[in-house]
Amino acid sequence: MTSLKDKIKTALDESRMLILGAQVLVGFNFRSVFEEAFDELSPLTQYLKMGSLGVLLLTLALLMSPGAYHRIVHGGEDSDDVHSFATMVMDWALLPFALALSADIGVATAMLMGRTSGLIAAVIACMIALFLWYGVGWLQRSRKKQGEERRQQVKNDVQGSSKTKLHDKIEQVLTEARVVLPGAQALVGFQFATMLMAGFEKLPMSSKYLHLASLALMALSIMLLMAPAAYHRVVEQGEDSEAVHRFASWMLLAAMVPLALGISGDFFVVLRKVTRSTVLSLALGLILLSSFYGLWFGYTLYRRSRL
Repeated sequence: MTSLKDKIKTALDESRMLILGAQVLVGFNFRSVFEEAFDELSPLTQYLKMGSLGVLLLTLALLMSPGAYHRIVHGGEDSDDVHSFATMVMDWALLPFALALSADIGVATAMLMGRTSGLIAAVIACMIALFLWYGVGWLQRSRKKQGEERRQQVKNDVQGSSKTKLHDKIEQVLTEARVVLPGAQALVGFQFATMLMAGFEKLPMSSKYLHLASLALMALSIMLLMAPAAYHRVVEQGEDSEAVHRFASWMLLAAMVPLALGISGDFFVVLRKVTRSTVLSLALGLILLSSFYGLWFGYTLYRRSRL
């Protein structure tokens, strides 16, 4: 069993992963009102943006509440009640965050491709987020009930043979996810804000569509990076298990695939605007993408084969 102190620390660390994304989107939604292009949006879209802002503020209120609960109710002492409260808050906070993120993606898509396309994009984004944050966890939770004995045996085998303690491995992979997550979240905020800037309208349509695709890829990366925290809460209720470590590892690596594509896509858009050369921008964008994948996957697989 994971110690209560470690469970509470992990729960608070996972809250930090979630709140960073909410804070970036809140900042973008506040700023978007003062962009020139905001006045050109339809009243329905403007109200939708304000609704998204309200939902994100509710998400912030939920994610910040464990600290106040820990201080006021228990005076900073460790308690199962604190861990249960933090787990419950994260379970609920993911839902409004998914709705707000999907709404912003829908608005961005509608600006380029029309209201119907925006609605479809919002629904797809919401379904992906809810599946990664709730669906996978609930599916695994039902399987866990059916195979508890096998899970415990695997856990014992791993703890008996691994040089690194299971809790330390889980803490490390969550820390590694937190290293990647802030950059992805900041870029998503930039991508949303860019679409409301005056200079965005002067871009070729192909660059606008590529920027929208890059935004979608970055949003997918964020969903994948936030999935381990949801899995840990929904499936294991904060307990350490090899399944948590394995799932978090896969989500971290999977998130780095669309992350590199999204960064390289926007790098192409920026270079094309500055150099006005499609060929040069494409070549440098592909070099950047190759560098990302080479460092993250090529070199690491090579080292793994050597070791």
